[in-house]
Amino acid sequence: MITPPRSTAVRVPKAGELVAAQLRRQIVTGALQEGDGLPTESALMEQFGVSRPTLREAFRILESEGIIQVRRGARGGAHVLVPDASAAGRYAGTLLQYRRTTLSDVHEARSHLEAVGVGILARKRTAADLRELEQVLSEGEALLGNPAGFAEEYDLPFHRLLMELAGNQTMLVLLDTLFTIIELHNRSFLKSHPPDGSSKKLVRAAHRTHVRLVELVRQQDDVTAVGFWHDHLSRVSDYMITDPGEIVLDVLS
Repeated sequence: MITPPRSTAVRVPKAGELVAAQLRRQIVTGALQEGDGLPTESALMEQFGVSRPTLREAFRILESEGIIQVRRGARGGAHVLVPDASAAGRYAGTLLQYRRTTLSDVHEARSHLEAVGVGILARKRTAADLRELEQVLSEGEALLGNPAGFAEEYDLPFHRLLMELAGNQTMLVLLDTLFTIIELHNRSFLKSHPPDGSSKKLVRAAHRTHVRLVELVRQQDDVTAVGFWHDHLSRVSDYMITDPGEIVLDVLS
């Protein structure tokens, strides 16, 4: 039996996609800044040589990506937004929901990524990095008497700062998408597990762990820091996930 050759047809992008690509490039390269208004529809139609429906299709693409906002009315028009991880987080969340991914799976990925990031930070840390970490630790210490505030205002920002200081932007974006899901799960967990007598003991233990990690980073002991942080995050996952079969859909729906 002769197998027919695979089609080699190349999909030609639509005009709206091409216009969106050119505008997107101007935004991500900084030629257009946050808050800037795009030229009028008439001006853009003339610039790109396209019709109004084609231009509006380009706007819809860029709006769905979260990098422009189209306002209606007398002061309307398209305005630039700074790209952030929220749009990627929403898409990733949808994909994980479709695949019926468990929260344990998300936490496992987070643990591996963060541990690697901590190792990078420990090897390259600067005096400025240490000062910033010490400042955030002080903010966490001030919240030790307020377990809910510690969880909502300090904990995830501390984790994100570690990755920000590590300096790998790809890892930071990937973690930001996971943090979006984890933050929603944390809120859900706090609603069903309101602070009680043991909460202050737990947040104090968490803060001591953070202090110890910063000391390992200060010593540039990357090997110990990686193992220490991975073990800590594994314990956090075991505590936060009461049902190993709970899926992402349960917290994002």
